[in-house]
Amino acid sequence: MLKKIFNNSPIIILGIDPGIADTGFGIIKNENNKLTCLDYDSIKTSAKLDLADRLEIINLELTKIIKKYKPNLIAIEELFFCKNVKTALVVGQARGVMLLTAKQNKVPTVEFTPLQVKQAVSTYGRADKNQVKKMVKLLLNLKELPKSDDAADALAIAICASNN
Repeated sequence: MLKKIFNNSPIIILGIDPGIADTGFGIIKNENNKLTCLDYDSIKTSAKLDLADRLEIINLELTKIIKKYKPNLIAIEELFFCKNVKTALVVGQARGVMLLTAKQNKVPTVEFTPLQVKQAVSTYGRADKNQVKKMVKLLLNLKELPKSDDAADALAIAICASNN
């Protein structure tokens, strides 16, 4: 379906694993159904900063990434229910900033649940973090496993978007 939308040209997808302390991102290119990793890392913010400052950092850093890689699509993981309501609310605010940043940069977004992401990369919806990392490494032909769980999850989210 993505090929129809983008006329068979290479598609660059930015995957985002939302967080307030650590927002994972991964950029992949899908060219003729061959996936290539362009970059991955995480945006870190300090708990010592005010929430508004942390949200601004996420906005500014994501804007830099979007301007550098010019993704055709941004895929963001949906927030799943957390036991800690306060954490869920703060991460929800960070997700809002991410969606707004995408909109401000005129990049369409798609959202996936953690279950959809795990099924897309491992065919098993209850895969653990290590299984997801191993599949990301395999699917993107990486030399080593991503060290950051958040960055690995972001790459998995981008792969999920590429498959849909």
